[in-house]
Order: sequence, then C-alpha cells, then structure tokens
Amino acid sequence: MTVWTQARRVPSGESWGSPTNWKRSRSRGSKPGTGNPPGDCRIRRDSEHCPGQSSSQGRRRLPFSAAGRRQGFGVPLWNIPTKRLVDSFRVRHTGISIARWSTVSWTASYDQRPWVRLYQGAVKPSLDYPDIPLYRFLEDSAVEFPEHPAALFFGRPLLYRDLKQQVDRFAGALARLGVRKGDRVALMFPNCPQAVIAYYGALRLGAVVVQLSPIASARELAFQLEDSGARILATVDAVAGHTGRLLDEGRLDHLIVGRISDYLPGVLRILYPLKPGGEGQPPPPSGPQGYDWQSLLAGAPPPPPVDIDPHEDLALIQYTGGTTGTPKGAMLTHRNLVCNTLQAVAWFPGLERGRERILAVLPFFHVYGMTVCMNFAMATAATLLLLPRFDLDSVLKTINRYRPTLFPGAPTMYVAINNHPHVQRYDLRSIRACISGAAPLPVEVRERFEALTGGQLVEGYGLTEASPVTHCNPFWGEVRAGSIGLPFPDTDCRIVDPETGEDVPLGQPGELLIRGPQVMKGYWNRPEENARALRDGWLYTGDVARMDEDGYFYIVDRLKEIIIAGGFNIYPREVEEVLYEHPAVKEAAVIGVPDPYRGETVKAFVVLKPGARATADDIIAFCREHLARYKVPTHVEFRDDLPKSLVGKVLRRVLAEEEAAKRAQTGA
Repeated sequence: MTVWTQARRVPSGESWGSPTNWKRSRSRGSKPGTGNPPGDCRIRRDSEHCPGQSSSQGRRRLPFSAAGRRQGFGVPLWNIPTKRLVDSFRVRHTGISIARWSTVSWTASYDQRPWVRLYQGAVKPSLDYPDIPLYRFLEDSAVEFPEHPAALFFGRPLLYRDLKQQVDRFAGALARLGVRKGDRVALMFPNCPQAVIAYYGALRLGAVVVQLSPIASARELAFQLEDSGARILATVDAVAGHTGRLLDEGRLDHLIVGRISDYLPGVLRILYPLKPGGEGQPPPPSGPQGYDWQSLLAGAPPPPPVDIDPHEDLALIQYTGGTTGTPKGAMLTHRNLVCNTLQAVAWFPGLERGRERILAVLPFFHVYGMTVCMNFAMATAATLLLLPRFDLDSVLKTINRYRPTLFPGAPTMYVAINNHPHVQRYDLRSIRACISGAAPLPVEVRERFEALTGGQLVEGYGLTEASPVTHCNPFWGEVRAGSIGLPFPDTDCRIVDPETGEDVPLGQPGELLIRGPQVMKGYWNRPEENARALRDGWLYTGDVARMDEDGYFYIVDRLKEIIIAGGFNIYPREVEEVLYEHPAVKEAAVIGVPDPYRGETVKAFVVLKPGARATADDIIAFCREHLARYKVPTHVEFRDDLPKSLVGKVLRRVLAEEEAAKRAQTGA
C-alpha cells in the first residue's frame, strides 16, 4: 500500500523561466450540484472571489477569463476536451510519417457510484486513452518542443531534441548487443540523465524494463536478475558497486556503465572524482562483456522498427513483495502506464503543456517516481530537475534557483523542509503541486508546508500493481482529513468481507478491490499469486478500507504485514530470514514500530541460542551486510521466547499489540 498526498497552486502567467509569486487563497466550494462547477475555479487576486463559494473547506480555483488568456495564462488542460488533449500529443510535421493514435475507451459499470457525481465536470468519469506505446510521449514532446529542456542536471540542460536522439542511440546499441522485443533489460540508476535515456531507449526497442534499486544488496539484485531473466544491466559508476561481481558470477551477459560526470556542467565535472576505482567509483567495465556508456552510444546504429501492442506487450516488470514477502514482478503493460499517466494529468487542474518543472528527487526506480515524475513529465513536455538523492540543502537551493512547479516526494522530505532552521531564506512559492507517497501526512505537517509554498495538499493512494495511482482527494472539491480521496477516472472500487467476498455495508471496513485500465497484467511467473490477487477482473489490494456515503475512501488497516519506512516497503519475512542466518540467533520476528521521521521503522525480536552471545549492535551490523539500508532493524529486543500459535507460527500481531501497549504506557 502506498498513500499519496498532493499539493497544488496555480501556475503563473509569466514566462517559463520566471514564474510569479502567487498569493494563497482559501475558499470553500459549493456543495455538489450548486453554484459554479468546482472544476471551473482557480486562484486569482485576493480581491476577487469565486461565485457560489464561501471560505473554510477545500480550496478552489477561479475561472480563466479572456483577459487572463490574453495575459498568457493559456487554457488549462482540464478545460480541453480529451480529444484535443490527445491531439496536442500528436506529431504534426513534414518529413516524418507517424500514424494517428486510435483511441480506445475503457469503461466500467460504475456510472452510479457515489463518487462519480462529485467530479462535476472538473474531471471526466471516463477518458479516451490513445492506443500508443509509452515512449510516444517523449517522441511527440521532442517534435513539439525540440529546444525545450527535458531535464536539468545541476543546471546543465538536456533538450528534448537531444534526449530523443540519445534514446534512439541507446535503443540501437541494445539492438547491436542482441536485445530483441520482449527481452528484459535491467536498469540501476539514481536520478540522472542516463536513467531517463536508458528507460525510454529500452522501451523504444520493445524491451521490458526491470528497475533495480541502487541501494539493494547483492543478494536482492541477484534474485531479481535471475527471476526476471534479465541478462543485460545498465548503470552508472556512482552506484555500480555490486555489478562487477554479478558479471563475474555469470549472472549477466552484458554490463553497461556510464559516468555521472558525463552530464554534469563544466565546473562540477572538474570537481567530480576523476580517479577510477576511487571510493564509490568502481573502475570502468573491461573485457568483452563490459561497455562504456559513451563509447557504446557513439557508434550505435539507428534502432530497428518495432511493432508494439500496447495492450499486451510489457513495458515494465516492477518488483514488489505483495502478501507473502517474496519479491514478485508486477507486469505493467504500455497501456497500463499510458492510462495511469493520463489519469494523473486529467486530475491536475491548470497544467500547461511545455511550461511545468518537476523536482525529480523521488527515485525513478520506484514506480511512483517513474509515473508521477518521469512519465508525467514526458506526457506534458515538462522539465525534470534531476537530483540523485534527497539532500536537504541541495533541494532547497534547487527550488530557490530553478523554480519547480511540481514536487513529488515522501513525507520525510516535507518534514525535513518544514524543520529546516533557515527555510525562510528560500523562496519556495513556485511550487504548485507536491505529491507524497507513504503514510498520510499529519495535519500539522501539511499545513506548515502549505504556508511555506502557498500550495494545497491532498492525500491519495496507490500500489505497484496499479501503475500505481488509484485514488486522490479532489482539487476542485472538499478535501477530507484522513481520506485517500476519490477513485481516478475509470477506476472502479468495491469493499468486501475478506472471508466471504461479499460487499460490506456502507461505512463498514473490508478489503479494498480495484478495477481499472492501470491494473497490472499479473505477476511475472507467479500463477498462484495471480489467482489470489486478480479475480474476475478485480485487484485484491490486501488493504482494509471503508467508504463514506459520498464516495470518499479511507484506509483503515492492512491485511499485509508490510512495514512502510520512508515510502519503502519492507517485508518482515525477508528481514527475518537474514536474522536466522546469524549464528547466535535461534528465533526472530520483525514488526514495524512508529518513527517520527520515516513513519515506521523496523524492530526485531530475537531469541538467542543456548549459550550464544550477541548484542543489539552485533545484530544490526550483521543485517547491514545482507540488507539494503532502509530494511536494517533500528531496534532489537532480546527475549526468552516468542508468542506462537498452536501450530508453532510466530504471532507478529501479538508482538505488535504488546509493543503498542508498552508505548502507550511510556508515552513513546
């Protein structure tokens, strides 16, 4: 389960590089069916008002006036019929023949659902989706805005024209290495230009992308490579630590390594470590299986033509733990990702094609950052402000200097910004939308961030198996505290009794089921998991939710025992398996405990073997050797025994209840 929050403020009418600081306005929208349609509202000056609206609930936007359009505000995408929006993506120029996109409507029998009436014309209940491969977003933006920056990497621009050219070269290079349509290509990048080039280059060739986390352990990488069948890996020097070992072990046929410095501006390139093999900088690949990024692209032939069926052909295998804790690859088609991207575009009032800037610090190797940063940017011809990791000072300086309008992030990022001792020195008011994954933001964090940015925060929900976004609070309607909002267009939902499968009464909790065009094709080579997760067209999320009478959804609890720390899913079984490998450990169990910064953190309960000795530091150090950093327990409690069921299964639920009672007594 992933919960999102989104903040937005109206784009200025100034030029792309110099947005105006808009004043913040709070107003309440009319009830459904009264006054002006909430979707027809937008911020103006403080002296103006929105007809039919008063002043305390969800924030609204005042309508565009003819004068406003003459001043350069343009027409918001949500005010354009869907066909015209699709037309804006089409390529129209001489010399290149590109077929017109056909549109296919996905329809669910949900027109009587309570949330549909709340759309009120601001968002269509059902959209028309172009029948295209995912990389077409980039191709069309490159034709329409060739001189527009697709990305800024520490100030150095990568134009859409140049990005398209390098994507084609990477696709041609893969083809020369023997990659064909349907082959899996593993990518392991921080957020950098190579991450964008490799992603769309693999898709251009019809290959299936397998995203690997740069902070994963060697064991995790080896499993995902073997399970997916990926035999080629592309990465960069800064995160290539385990890759040489994987090549030596015969787990890869080809390894492509680039240099972060290749895309840095001149001064930073000079300051970047130059010595191969220095700390954090493995030597460049050598031998017949290793390739230097720049050399490989320099001599690449044009990519061959590839026929892609968006409905059937996979774009991505994204690994997630699901209910069992064993990593499984969610198979997402081109259509899944195209639909979810356009659902998100339709949900955001006031987007201006070719004018948005997205602060891209959420990792692209996570499906959330991949969709709401990278794919979203290509679909709207936006500029990605690439940051390889979240460094608070760098983030604040980037916002202050490069003026992003959208900032997808995680709750820990917003908490860090709010608590920065000198945050008032930075101008953050260019930001209109901040999308946060993981647990819902506390009200005080949301309000503080709104005050700093002038934006609106709303919560939403998604999961890897749904590409990932399915729900969001409306920008045009009431924002309800604690709610994940309304389903996206074309997204139907049910809440059922987990035992009987029958729909529960209104307001009662049950398992959340989702159906929509963004729902995955299934799990890679996991027929039993598919049978559990996908039934009669519905995705069984494993999350307990309830719906109120107006169609707002609320996450109550999880059927899964996943720990979510800083937006990352941690599966107890995986951590426990590592703990059991420690020579002193007899039994172990892991739960999530509250953490003021990460939302949750890992606590391990350990029973030592008779006569064995180990300290908490010993256990934590051992886990650091075998797990990604965010999965390592931060608390260890030694016990004489663990609570078990009659059949000997360790009861994590009892441990969680005991921990909660202990914290309640101590006030922790």
